[in-house]
Amino acid sequence: MRARALIVGQFFLALCGPHSATAQDWPTRPVIVVVPLPAGTAVDSMARIAMQQLTQQVGQSFVVENRPGAGGTVGTNFVVKAPPDGQTLLVYGAAASAPALYVKLPYDTLSDLTPVISLGQQPLVVVAPVGRFKDLADLIAQAKARPGALNFSTPGVGTVSHFGAARLMLSAGFLAQHVPFRGDYMVEIVAGRIDFSVAPIATAISLIRDNKLAALAVGADKRSLALPDVPTLLEAGLRDDAIYPFYLPVFAPAKTPAPILDKLYVQAQAALSVASVHDRALNLGFEPMPLTRAEMQEFFRTDVGVNQTLVEAAKIPKQQ
Repeated sequence: MRARALIVGQFFLALCGPHSATAQDWPTRPVIVVVPLPAGTAVDSMARIAMQQLTQQVGQSFVVENRPGAGGTVGTNFVVKAPPDGQTLLVYGAAASAPALYVKLPYDTLSDLTPVISLGQQPLVVVAPVGRFKDLADLIAQAKARPGALNFSTPGVGTVSHFGAARLMLSAGFLAQHVPFRGDYMVEIVAGRIDFSVAPIATAISLIRDNKLAALAVGADKRSLALPDVPTLLEAGLRDDAIYPFYLPVFAPAKTPAPILDKLYVQAQAALSVASVHDRALNLGFEPMPLTRAEMQEFFRTDVGVNQTLVEAAKIPKQQ
C-alpha cells in the first residue's frame, strides 16, 4: 500500500509540477504581444505604454508586434495557434465583434482565447459639424423628420464607429446613411459633407478642443475625464442600450495555465496603477476598467452575444 501511495504521489507531482514551475518562472523569455492593427493607432500606443511598464516590473521584455490584416483576424489567429504558455499574448479591442461580423473565422473566439484584463476603456463620442445641431436631441429630431436623409461616417464596415452608430440609431429610433471611408473620416465632418459620426475620443478630441468638431454626447454611463463638459447619452435622454463599449482586452491562448493568467493579471493591474501609465492612458482617452479576471471573462462572453444581436438588428452586412 505504501509503495502504491508513493507511486500515486509521484504521478500527481509529475502532472502538477510543470504547471507550478512554469507559473513560478513565467515569463522565461521575451513575451510577444500581438496588436492586430497598424502601428501608431491609439490601441497600439496604449499597448506599448502598458507593456513598457510590465517589462520594467517583470524583468523580461514584453515586445509589441503589429500583425494587421483581415480586420484583426490574422494577428488573432497567430496568437490562437501559439503554445498556451503565456509567452504570446493578444491586445485586440474588436475581438468581441469579430464573431458577429465575419461569416467564418479561422478560430472560435470564446473557446480559443482567454480574456485576462482590460488595459482600459475609451468612450465613444457623437460628433458633428460645428453649428449643424443644437444638441443630440436636435440631431435625433432632424433624423426622424427626414428618415435616411442624414449620413454618418466611419473608417469602414464593422469598425467600432460603425457599431457605435448602429447602437445609437437603434436605441434612439432613427436611420441614417452609412458612408465608410478608407482615409480620415473626421475630415469629411469638419468640412460639413457628413452629418455626424460616433468615434473613439482619441480620434476626435483634438478637433473638438480646436472647435473644429462639435461633441454632442459621450457614450458612457458617466462623463468622460477627457471631455467633462460633454453630457453622456444617458443625460441626453437615451437608455443605456445606446452605449457601445470600446475597451482593450489582453488575451492569452486558451488552456494557458491559470497560475500564469493570475500572475499576468496581477502584474498588469499593478502596471496600470502606476501614475505615469495612468496619466498617459488618459491622454490617449483610455479610462480605467477595473474588473477582476472572472468579471473580465463574463463581460467579454456577454459582449460577444450582444454584438451578434446588434449585427442582426442593424442589418450590418457580414464580411468574408
